[in-house]
Amino acid sequence: MTIEEQLFALQDTCYRDFHRGLVPGMPDDYIIGVRMPLLRQLAKTIDARQLLATLPHRYYEENQLHAILLSSMKDYAECLTQVERFLPFINNWATCDGLRPRCFAKHTDELLPFVKHWLNAKHEYTVRFGIGILETFYLDGTFREEHLQWVSAINREEYYICMMQAWYFATALAKQWDTTLAIIPTLPDWVRNKTIQKACESFRVSEEHKAILKNIKQA
Repeated sequence: MTIEEQLFALQDTCYRDFHRGLVPGMPDDYIIGVRMPLLRQLAKTIDARQLLATLPHRYYEENQLHAILLSSMKDYAECLTQVERFLPFINNWATCDGLRPRCFAKHTDELLPFVKHWLNAKHEYTVRFGIGILETFYLDGTFREEHLQWVSAINREEYYICMMQAWYFATALAKQWDTTLAIIPTLPDWVRNKTIQKACESFRVSEEHKAILKNIKQA
């Protein structure tokens, strides 16, 4: 069977109808309705080279498979090439956030110029991806204060970029409190308030810190 035929064999129409609401703005026939555990299983059996070579994809699940395959790719150079090729075709937040190549963790220094490039891209989901990579790989031992400046300097109105900025700063507050707190009052109103909301909902932020954030929001 083709990959498309295998996907339709796994279709769950109730899940499809539910998932359409999570990924708005897509054509009615874009989502087949395959649950993520089944997609991960399928990714282990399909011809990866065939799927990666075929862009653009017709269905959401094909893009999800593409992201799963790239996230598990071990060769950094090949993965980076494939990520750069795939990014312009990402058209929704779920595929974007599902693309987190694990091999990037061992190459953070050489990856950083690409991250800066992604943050300055015109394509909405490339920018979101860049912020997500900073959140995933650069808030612990590889953290630099300038990364906060990079994300705060993004002046875009797209919802899915602004939301990822808020997620980034909320996570940064949990991991790099002192440095991040100083930048929170300088953020645009929507991003600042959403950051504070997400941080206050997080179990990783102390009650003492949440009280400080709530005072900033009320000011």
